Amino acid sequence: MARVTVGGLLADERVRFLVVGGINTVVGYLTFAALQLSVGHVIGYLGSLYGSYVLAVSLAFVLHRRFTFRVDGTGNRFVDFVRFAGVYVVSLAANTVALPALVELAGLDPLVAQALSLVITTVVSYVGHKYFSFRRPAAPAPAPAPAPAPAPKTKETGAAAP
Repeated sequence: MARVTVGGLLADERVRFLVVGGINTVVGYLTFAALQLSVGHVIGYLGSLYGSYVLAVSLAFVLHRRFTFRVDGTGNRFVDFVRFAGVYVVSLAANTVALPALVELAGLDPLVAQALSLVITTVVSYVGHKYFSFRRPAAPAPAPAPAPAPAPKTKETGAAAP
């Protein structure tokens, strides 16, 4: 029976994404809930959503860059952040459509609706970050080995020496 270790699991980028995403989702959702329960009556559920995204994007950038995709120390941090934020804008747009649809059309409580919206935004986020935010150029292919030198010819026959 194969023995699975935490280190072995964390060697898989997808598992690291889920761990970081889980941490970030909990922090983002708790921030959304705190805003919604404290000032939601003033800023509305979309205000709570946007406020929670500010914290979530900042935390997620640091964790995904260092831990998930392991690109810390490579590339340009500012460029990575702009690309990362761009992915989150797409994710936020999907969330901005899904949340009101679930609240206004389906009649769900905003806290329940946001929990359901997370499924959509998780998929959008993984694909965007993997293939856009932290994409690095592929390593160049190794140069082909040089062709072997031809065998020296003999003076008498002009043929290759044995």
